Parts: sequence; structure tokens; C-alpha cells
Amino acid sequence: MATLSDIGLSAAINILTALIFLIAFAILRLQPFNDRVYFPKWYLKGLRSSPATSGAFVGKFINLDYRSYIRFLNWMPDALRMPEPELIDHAGLDSAVYLRIYLLGLKIFVPILLLTWAILVPVNYTNKWLEDSKTTYSDIDKLSISNIPQGSHRFYTHVVMAYVVTFWTCFALKKEYETIANMRLHFMQSEKRRPDQFTVLVKNVPPDADESVSEAVEHFFLVNHPDNYLTHQVVLNANKLADLVEEKKSKQNWLVYYQNKHARNQAKRPMMKTGFLGLWGERVDAIEYHISAIEKLKTEIAEEKENVMNSPKAIMPAAFVSFKTRWGAAVAAQTQQARNPTLWLTEWAPEPRDVFWPNLAIPYVSLTVRRLLMAVAFFFLTFFFIIPIAFVQSLANIEGIEKAAPFLKPIIEVKTIKSFIQGFLPGIALKIFLILLPTILMMMSKFEGFLCISRLERRSASRYYLFNFVNVFLASVIAGTVLEQLNTFIKESVNQIPTIIGVAIPMKATFFITYIMVDGWSGTAGEILRLKPLIIYHLKNFFLVKTEKDREEAMDPGSIGFNTGEPQIQFYFLIGLIYAVVTPLLTPFILVFFALAYVVYRHQIINVYNQEYESSAAFWPDVHGRIIAALIISQLLLMGLLSTKAAASSTPFLLALPIMTIGFHMYCKGRFEPAFIRYPLQEAMMKDTLERAREPHLNLKGYLQNAYVPPIFKEAESDSDEEDDDNDGEISGKKWEKDNVLVATKRQSRKNTPVPSKMSAGSSPNLQEIHEKDKP
Repeated sequence: MATLSDIGLSAAINILTALIFLIAFAILRLQPFNDRVYFPKWYLKGLRSSPATSGAFVGKFINLDYRSYIRFLNWMPDALRMPEPELIDHAGLDSAVYLRIYLLGLKIFVPILLLTWAILVPVNYTNKWLEDSKTTYSDIDKLSISNIPQGSHRFYTHVVMAYVVTFWTCFALKKEYETIANMRLHFMQSEKRRPDQFTVLVKNVPPDADESVSEAVEHFFLVNHPDNYLTHQVVLNANKLADLVEEKKSKQNWLVYYQNKHARNQAKRPMMKTGFLGLWGERVDAIEYHISAIEKLKTEIAEEKENVMNSPKAIMPAAFVSFKTRWGAAVAAQTQQARNPTLWLTEWAPEPRDVFWPNLAIPYVSLTVRRLLMAVAFFFLTFFFIIPIAFVQSLANIEGIEKAAPFLKPIIEVKTIKSFIQGFLPGIALKIFLILLPTILMMMSKFEGFLCISRLERRSASRYYLFNFVNVFLASVIAGTVLEQLNTFIKESVNQIPTIIGVAIPMKATFFITYIMVDGWSGTAGEILRLKPLIIYHLKNFFLVKTEKDREEAMDPGSIGFNTGEPQIQFYFLIGLIYAVVTPLLTPFILVFFALAYVVYRHQIINVYNQEYESSAAFWPDVHGRIIAALIISQLLLMGLLSTKAAASSTPFLLALPIMTIGFHMYCKGRFEPAFIRYPLQEAMMKDTLERAREPHLNLKGYLQNAYVPPIFKEAESDSDEEDDDNDGEISGKKWEKDNVLVATKRQSRKNTPVPSKMSAGSSPNLQEIHEKDKP
């Protein structure tokens, strides 16, 4: 059982770790050679140039201005200085609303902290129930509800406080939901023209023996939307072509690496083995081998591109259909198109950067089977993960280990070792176990066939949250309770076990306090240091960079990572709401996380992250729903806890809380959620009218006709253009640089538009315009 000294040691370790990260970041960010790592967003916007290009030789790498080190913590007030409207213009609505989740946490838990510490802590502490009950406890538990005697009238205080927490949380949620719904509508109304505003995705196009898919789509929409239909782009299965292009990029990276290696030592040609990972096989000249492999891949890419363009088998029964007005697109996206509701399915098209192109080739009929398989797989993943979670809990419950393995007692009982194991090791062990989870969940979401990156991330986030609730919370409480009270379980009668569990649940607050400090404090501080991107950038800079353009490509700004970041925040909401009434001591640790994370992620969004897509805060209903779920869970657990404390007179007063909370959620769902799933026709007509007044001769068809061309074709065409310019067969560093970027989208990024996603690519208004602009 962790004591106050154990928590103190853990707090000291994590505060020291966080301070080291923050100080290291504050110093590293000042060095010119790290400028692209800590300010990549400004480079992508074309508003910052490298400070390492002028001045003395040493000054190109190290900041010699001593005054900047005196002000090295200025990044904190700088991160808070940008007003929200400017932040939305700078980083988009998704990023601004994501930050508001942290602010919502502060709005909810600051009043809760003041009330619970002023009222509940004295009520809990002025009892001696734990001393008389002969259960295992610590000084922390004396501040919790566990210290209230069985059947005490003091439980009415906790019931009243549960109502206060619920009402305040619901009030804060309603205000935030209303604010963000209005922000979304305002953003969509004031936003510049985008292809997805005029486009719908049509799926399950029925086969026709007399018409191709393209002809069927054009005929259907000309007949049923004669005044609004403009153009369309059928969906092609280009996954094999994408694989070939990716393989070619990999070969080109290795070629540049070996060319740079040879340039540094021209007396020796670089050699390699052709087997797996270069561990075995024939020994060959590395440069000639990769040049030959790339030339072969170019031929295969050209053949596959021709096959995709001309083969009917490559055409999928789906298309992006664009309309003359936003109003026409809204009508098509939000209505049933055919008598058979399973055919001609329409939905709003994602913005081109948000499209996850590989999944467009998945047949519609297989989606249900895929999602069923992933549901089963997720169940077993969640179930089997309980094993390592139980192991982590065994670390947190030394008393249980000592009973099972007495020979370890002399080592474990050393004060420093015991404090380290109980106060720090469980949190860091759990963090390590969870490292691979986001990747696994994202792979599962991709297999399910969702068509846009934002939807993939939201699906992965929902499962991450559910996984955290089952494995990190429930499994931790249950496994920890059994291990912690093992001796009591054996000696007491069966009818006393529910009471023991009721007492032990709030005792797990100490584990969650250590988890918050490791994951929330040290983890958040580690995020701003960006150690992994820093190392990768300098490795690329040393081995692959030849030009300034190469150096820009070596930057990895990253993005918010909604699939991991949002479930983490939601888990803190869950813990905070559950323990707000049960163990108020935990609330300050939650508040430190929200405050630190808000400052850190605001800095990252302003200076670092380059969001892959813009969904106009479409994720907010998920955020709201998960906080409501956490609130209901906290109410049910409090009822269960009080039922084990013989509080029969006070427990029934809690029955109304879940019902009221569900009713509140239904009200918000009906009142605000439509703004996140539908586009009002009134708003669409207003936007169209204003645009026609400003640009009466707009060539909308030219803007839309190539917006949803698969980006892999743009890359392949760009590659073909390079071949025309390259007569000697040599692949220069400049050529490698061009092959690794969508030139058009990159140039757009210099005009304050985001760069392509890692998984899809950027939109282009007109493919012909792109080639004209790219010509010297």
C-alpha cells in the first residue's frame, strides 16, 4: 500500500523528470541547428528562414547570445499570447477545439477541487473507521470515503457533493457544446472555398450491363439532380501502384544514402548484400544496384498506371460527385437517392487531404464482415491484456507479493526500494505496456474500411478509451483489490467480501496518482522535447540531405494525434470524476496535468504540428459523449460503494443522478449534434449567394474536376516529367527530392495551406494548373 512518502518520492521523480525535459527543450530550441525541429510549422508556411545560414561558423550551430538563455522560459507566455481567432486562422478549428478540451478540464475540476477540499476532506479525515477496521490502509486513505464508518449519516455529504459535481459538469458541458457548435458553423461559413464543400461520395453504384460506372454515375445525377450536377471522378483501385511507388521511394532513399557515403570517401565504392536486410546474399555495388532497381520499378509503375487507367476491373462502384453549389451538394449528401436504400449511398466527401485512399478499393459488401471481425479481435485484445495489467498491479501491491513470496521481503522492505516500486514503477510499467496499443488499434480501424483519416482516428480513439476503461481502470481496481486484501479475503466470511471491495476501491487512488504523474506530467513534458523527431531529423540531415529542399523534407512536424491524445485526456476526466467525491486528494494531480498539457500543446500547435486534415471539430460529439459516460460511471460506482457501506438511507438519493445525466445527454444530442453531422441548407444557400456576388464568373468545374484524383497518379506523373528531363540515367539528389514530395501541394503549403497527410495527400484544384506552375 503506497504511503504519502511513496507518493512524495514519485512526485519528486516525475517533477524532476518534467523539469529536465522542459529545461532541455528550452535550451535546445535556441540552437540554430535544431530550428527546423522546434519550429517546422513556420518553415512550412514560408514565414521563417534558417538562422544557421549566416554569421560566424560556430554561430551557425550554437546560439552564442547569452541574453537568450536568460529568457529561455519565454516560450510559456508566448504560447498563451496568441488569441483564439488568430489561432484558428493559423492552425485550424480542429486544433483550437482540441485545446479547449484541456480548458474544459480546468473549468470542471477547479471548482470541484475547492468544494471537495473545503467540505469532504474534513468530513473524511475526522473519523477513525480505518484504524478500527483492521484493513490495510495508508494515510492517503484516511482522507477518502473509506474512512467513514458503516451507516454513518456523513454519507449524505457525499451524496450532496455528487449532485453538485454532476450539475456543474453538465453546465460546463452544455456551455462548451453550444460554444463549439457556433464556432463550427461560423468557421464553415467564413472558410475559404474547399472541394469537399461541393462534393459527395457515392457508394454502392449498381452494375449496369449497358453502361460503365462512370457513365452510370453521370446519367443518374444528370437525371436526378439536373440543375446542380457538375462533374464526377470515379474511384480507382490503385493500391498496387501505390505499393510500387512506395518501394521506389525507399530505394531512392537508400540510393541517396550510398551516394552521400561515396561522396565522403570517393576512394571506396559502397558495397551491400542483396539478401534480407543486407544480412546475406550476393555482394554488389550499392549505387549501381539501386539505380538498376529504380529503373525497373519505373517501368513497372508505368505499366501498372496504364493498367489501372484502362482496366474495367480497377474501377470501383463508387465516385466523387461534385455539384455547382454547396446547396446542391448538401441536398445530395443528406437525402436518400434511390428507392432501394442500399444503392446509391451518398455522404459528404472528406476533404482531399482527409481521404484514406487505400480503403476506397474495399468492396462495400465486405465492410460489415470486416467490422464484425475487428469487434471480435478487439474483445480478445482487451481480454488478454488483463494479464500484463495484473502483473503491473502486483508491483503496486507489495503486501500481496510478500505473502506469496516471503523470501523477497528483506529486499522489498528496504525503504528506498519499496517507495520506488510502489510510487513509480507501476505507472512507468503500465506506460510501457501501452506503447504499442495505438498502432494496433489504428491497424484495426484501417482494416474495417473507414474512408477518411479523421474517421479512422475517431474510431481508434473510441476503442482506446474503452480499452483504458476496462484494462487500466477496472482491471487495476479489481486485480489490485484481490492482491491487496488477500489475507482479509481468506479469513473473512463470504458475506463480508463486498464490504472489503467497497473499502478497497477508493484505496486504488494511489495507483492512479502515480499513473497521472508518470503519464500526464513526465509524458507531457517529454512531448515538447520531441526527442525522437530530433534524432531522426539529424540522422536524415547527416545521411540524406544534399540541398535546402532536402533539409525541409527531413522535418517531421507531426500532428495532434487525435487517436491517442483525446483518449488520454478522457481517461483523466474519468479518473477525476470517479475520485472527485471518493478521494479528493487525487484532484490536484489532475489539475496539474490539464494546466501543463494546455501550455505544452498550445506551443506545439502554434510552432510544430501541421495538422493532416481539417474536420471542423467533427470530433466534439465524441468528446462530449465520453465525458457523459465518465460521469455516469462515477455515479454508478459511488452507488455501489455506498451500498457496501450500509448507507441504505442515503444511497437511494443517487438513483436520480444517472437518469438526469442521460436526459441531459439526449437534450444536447438533439440540440447541438446536428450541427456536427449535417450542413444546414440555409447556411449553404447563404454561402453560395455571397460567393456568386463576389465571383460571378468563377470556373468551378476547373476547380473541382481534378480535386479527387488519387494522389498516387500525381506522383507517378511527376515522376514521368522528371524522366523527360533526365537523359543520362543518373538519379541526382534533386531528383530524389522531387520524388519524395507532391510538388504542387508543397508549394501550396508555402501559401499557408497544410502539407499532405502521411497517409493520403493534399488536394489540388486543377492538375493542369499544377504542371503549368511547376514548369520553370
